[in-house]
Amino acid sequence: MPDKKNHQTFYDVFSRDEWSRLAEVTPSLLSRADVAQLAALGDPISATEADEIYQPLAALLHVHFRHYDELARARSQFVHRPQDHPLTPFIIGVAGSVAVGKSTTSRLLKELLRRWPGSPRVELVTTDGFLYPNAELEHRGIAHRKGFPESYDRRGLLRFLSLLKSGHPEVEAPVYSHVTYDVTDEKLLLRHPDVVIVEGINVLQPAQPKPDGSPSLAVSDFFDFSIYVDAAASDIEAWYVERFLKLKNTAFANPDSYFRRYAGIDDEIAIDIARNIWASINLPNLKENIEPTRGRANLLIRKSSDHHIHAIMLRKI
Repeated sequence: MPDKKNHQTFYDVFSRDEWSRLAEVTPSLLSRADVAQLAALGDPISATEADEIYQPLAALLHVHFRHYDELARARSQFVHRPQDHPLTPFIIGVAGSVAVGKSTTSRLLKELLRRWPGSPRVELVTTDGFLYPNAELEHRGIAHRKGFPESYDRRGLLRFLSLLKSGHPEVEAPVYSHVTYDVTDEKLLLRHPDVVIVEGINVLQPAQPKPDGSPSLAVSDFFDFSIYVDAAASDIEAWYVERFLKLKNTAFANPDSYFRRYAGIDDEIAIDIARNIWASINLPNLKENIEPTRGRANLLIRKSSDHHIHAIMLRKI
C-alpha cells in the first residue's frame, strides 16, 4: 500500500461506502446471472458489489473515454489533420498479483463498458499470450521463472500495442491456454476496437533501458488509464491455495491439463504443493516486480481478506 504521504499527495481515497454512493447516479447494467458468469474461479463477487463498485468505476472510465475521443477530434482540427479513419483505441491496463482477481475485474469492466450508449467495441487481451512458449523457456533455462518479467516476449507485446495505437485496422494477439499451460497457435483478431483492456501481472513495469542506453518504451506508455488490484500478500496466498484446490478437482482432471499429475491427490498434499509454488515463485515475483509498480496506477482497488473491496484510491489529476 502506498504510504500515508503519497495518499495525501497523489490520491483521493474513498471508503467502500463513499464510493458506493456514486452508484446512486449510475444505472445498473448487470444481472445476478451476468455477474455469476463473469466471476473468475475462486473470486466470489455479488451483484451488489458489481453495482456498488464496478458500475461507478465503469462510469468513470466512460468519462475518460468520452474526453479521449473529444480531445483527439479537437487536436485533429487544431493541426488541420482531419481524421479520415477511426480513432485509435482507448487502452486500459489492469495489473496485480496472481489470484488477486484481475480477471474478474477485467471481464466485468469489459461487459459494463460495452453496454454503455453507442455500444463501444471492447476487447480484452491478457498478457499470458505474450509469455514465451514453454519450449523457449526451457531453452533459455528460465522455466522456473515463468511469470517473471524476463519470461515475456516484451518486444512482441510492445509491437502489438504500437500497432493498436497506430490505428491498424486489424491487429492479432496470441492466445494462452490455461489447460496446457502454454501459448497456442490460436490468435485473437482485433478489428478497430474502441476500447482494449490489457490484463497482466507485469503491465505496469517501467521501461527497461536498452544496452546502448537509448530510450525504451514501457507497456504502460500505451495506457490511457491503469488499474491495480491490491490485497495483502497473506490473503492472496490463501486465495491461491483455495483456487488450486478447486482446480485439482476440476480443470486438472482434463487429460490435456499441464497439471494433470495433481488431479485426485489428497487435499493436504495439494495444499503443501500450492504453498510451495506460492512461496518459491508467486510471492517473490509479487514482492520484486509486481507490488513495486502499484504506485504507477491511476486507480487502486483494495480488497479485504473476504475478497470484498473496502477502498478505492484514485490518482488526482
